[in-house]
Amino acid sequence: MEVINAIGRRKSSVARVYLQEGNGKITINKKDIEVYFPSAILQYVVKQPLNLLEVAEKYDIKVNLDGGGFTGQSQALRMAIARALVKVNEEDKKKLKDAGFLTRDSREVERKKPGQPKARRRFQFSKR
Repeated sequence: MEVINAIGRRKSSVARVYLQEGNGKITINKKDIEVYFPSAILQYVVKQPLNLLEVAEKYDIKVNLDGGGFTGQSQALRMAIARALVKVNEEDKKKLKDAGFLTRDSREVERKKPGQPKARRRFQFSKR
């Protein structure tokens, strides 16, 4: 099996995934997943598509992660892994789609407006 690549995005994070047959090692920006995401919750989020299809020990994954914070990065990575798994086996698409791993969450931070402290918050009104 050749290397399969896919891309996932969330907020301002971009995850580029390179998937190949192996023994379940996930490397993110040349670091192990336990080092890059010390939180067990974020590791669980990343491994969700692999655990759903029960192929966690079947593929080695190399990842280039860029932009955003740790939550956005973990969710972008989850989407990229799900897309790569669909490229490997098209029959898994329904399972992954039903679990919501193939749907792009397009919510972005709204920009700050001039004359206001935040995007929608106004300065306190004073009548006198």
